[in-house]
Amino acid sequence: MNLLFIGDVFGRPGRGFLKALLPELIEKYQVDFTIANGENAAGGAGLTGAVAEELFSIGVDVITSGNHIWDKKEIFEVIEAEHRILRPANYPPDVPGKGSGIYTAKDGTLVGVVNVCGRVFSPQSLDCPFRTLDDQLSRLRELTSVVVIDFHGEASSEKIAAGWYVDGRASALFGTHTHVQTADEIILPDGTAYITDVGMTGSYEGVIGVKRELILKNFLTQLPVRHEPAKGKRQLCAVHCSIDPSSGKAETVQRILIRE
Repeated sequence: MNLLFIGDVFGRPGRGFLKALLPELIEKYQVDFTIANGENAAGGAGLTGAVAEELFSIGVDVITSGNHIWDKKEIFEVIEAEHRILRPANYPPDVPGKGSGIYTAKDGTLVGVVNVCGRVFSPQSLDCPFRTLDDQLSRLRELTSVVVIDFHGEASSEKIAAGWYVDGRASALFGTHTHVQTADEIILPDGTAYITDVGMTGSYEGVIGVKRELILKNFLTQLPVRHEPAKGKRQLCAVHCSIDPSSGKAETVQRILIRE
């Protein structure tokens, strides 16, 4: 089966560019299943039901997230009702929504998807993502051999460690959150596809998606600023991965960067 993972979709610029390119990418790579990180898809901070439906309507099958998933209050109700939106699984169990799910790809393959947040440099007190992955993989692999992980984290070392930790137990672990695509895609020795960060889908003429003048003001004055999505030229960052449905092992992994 062919999997496409879209890096952090940032605001209207990211959604618009994804809408323009996704049908072509699905056709080119014969994509059976598409995952997109959408925690910044609504105005650059959070997710709404309307924005989620927009992403689903253009071909996204599952939306993963991270620490910004709660930035829009309406998501609390939406995420309870929509199983295709995931929040990190290592939040406390009484938090709304789910951190993983089983979905059916176009070719009939059952695909397990898990979302976790890293803890290094995180202001939140979350459960251990490594132990959370142990529990999630043990449960999901009883139902399917194909399991894909979105590890949303700040520290490259933590994501690299997680890749090695799940090698052979997950089909892929893709890092998100830093919005900068890394050039270290690899299939690990026991068959897990890995990249430290998929990158961002949005304007590259800002600072990781935000208007650069706002970020520069913040750095120069140390005063808080309200982040707004940058305008200007856009990019799409993604990873294409082919997976053997029977073994769950990755066969190929390829990063994608398209710019205007």
